[in-house]
Amino acid sequence: MKFIGSISFLLIILVGYTYEDESDPYEDREHSLTRPYPSVFSTSNSYWHLHGFSLATDRYIRLTSDTQSKYGGLWNMIPVTYADWEMHVHFHVHGEGKGFFGDGFAIWYARDPKLDGPVFGYTDYFYGLAVIMDTYANDHERQKHIYPYISAIVNNGTLHYNHDRDGTDISIAGCESSFRGRTTDTLVAIRYENNRLTVSTDVDGKNIWVVCFSIDNIHLPTNYYFGFTAATGQLSDNHDIISVRTFQLATSEQRRSEDRKNIIPAAPAAKPGSTENDTSKSSSWSVLKIFLLVVFVILICLGAIGSVWYMRSYSHRSKRFY
Repeated sequence: MKFIGSISFLLIILVGYTYEDESDPYEDREHSLTRPYPSVFSTSNSYWHLHGFSLATDRYIRLTSDTQSKYGGLWNMIPVTYADWEMHVHFHVHGEGKGFFGDGFAIWYARDPKLDGPVFGYTDYFYGLAVIMDTYANDHERQKHIYPYISAIVNNGTLHYNHDRDGTDISIAGCESSFRGRTTDTLVAIRYENNRLTVSTDVDGKNIWVVCFSIDNIHLPTNYYFGFTAATGQLSDNHDIISVRTFQLATSEQRRSEDRKNIIPAAPAAKPGSTENDTSKSSSWSVLKIFLLVVFVILICLGAIGSVWYMRSYSHRSKRFY
């Protein structure tokens, strides 16, 4: 029985390990954006600034309309002073195009806000994090995944975004996600906590986050800015931001005491030709295998105990019969 108790205790520990502890989040209103939008942009000291051809309506912020050769941006002008955060973005990408459309939009945590450039309307050789919501494959002959596609890039000002390769040579992780043209609400969550970046989606209207990718050893400084940009060329789409909710996560005392302003953005090296991140998948599978092994051992032990009990009971009845 002591053995069974030990196994049960181990099982409880493993079950607890398979679920990450949720930090108690605090929604930061300075970095959040919800309706009504006109009141947000009505004053000169607004936290949020529109850029390029973007416009605010009573229902959405449109980064670009379904028109060729447009660019637009939405930037929060308050730097993020805390180390760990999570952002939920409600968006809608749609348009008249059936077979050809593009190009998608980007979500930024960047050093320099409101810069124009060729990377979904923002500058190349940037500093910070980009989560690319790409809807068109420029390198369709070599791409192994289906579009729309979500990928992440961490740049320290030295990496060039190659549009002809859809940035796959510098992307650190990615996943397929059919977020364009949905009739349901489409949301993406970006969580940065303890140097781990996790991107999840909810594009089926089920109010359930599905992990797109999760990767460790992502180093980002504080005092960067959140932003959203999009650009159209020969292909076009409507790229709408409906709401942004940003949460400050609980941070360890050690991370709070660190001077994180001067950290140089860094991440594991990208794997050329592939942006799939298998690290989190293999880790989760390892935990699952341990869990199943423990369950199997418990079942064997219970079966053995049942067999011993049955044999003793049978022997006792036999003695009484004779």
